[in-house]
Amino acid sequence: MKSLNLILIGPPGSGKGTQAELLREKNSFVHYSTGEVFRDHIRRKTPVGLQVERYVTSGGLVPDSVVLEVVNSFLAENAGKAILFDGFPRTIPQAEGLDKVLAENQLAVDMAVLVDLADDEVVKRLTARRQCRSCSKIYNLTFKPPKKGGVCDDCDGEIYQRKDDSENVIRDRLNTYHKQTEPVIGYYSTQGKLKRIDGALGRDRVYEEVTRLIGAA
Repeated sequence: MKSLNLILIGPPGSGKGTQAELLREKNSFVHYSTGEVFRDHIRRKTPVGLQVERYVTSGGLVPDSVVLEVVNSFLAENAGKAILFDGFPRTIPQAEGLDKVLAENQLAVDMAVLVDLADDEVVKRLTARRQCRSCSKIYNLTFKPPKKGGVCDDCDGEIYQRKDDSENVIRDRLNTYHKQTEPVIGYYSTQGKLKRIDGALGRDRVYEEVTRLIGAA
């Protein structure tokens, strides 16, 4: 596979994170997650990491200029590799900034893959999610229920529903996603780089579709 710069987009509960993990493990993509990269810079106490830490500590949003500086550093550290941008960019200014940073490195976004899922299906999936209070293992009452009812298979801990998996919270998250991300979807669609995959197909079928798309790129 030639080196691609791939953006993965999708609502919460779409399985986007699972696809990112599969692409990293099976297709040798380098995974860019803003949060993970921020934490790495903070841990290494790099100049940009110290900037990020100041914003995070004060509870403020990290400005796009700093985010894009982090992206530029990431590209330099991973020159020549296939990069998967997971959950980034989230806004039009970030998308435009990413195009500029990539162009400065003689690169471009090759494809943006939208793992799409209807809001009601997102709610159905996430309200069925449960977690072990002891070891944090994740279950889903529909797709991956615990074998012993309300008890964890691994540690016998209590299985519970997190507050952020309530329907009201999920719909708030979806509203934020639509408000922020739909313009970004339109941005890549206008560029002819957007590919849509039905997230309802299930993990394996979605992965097959993603690999088919990147294989044809």
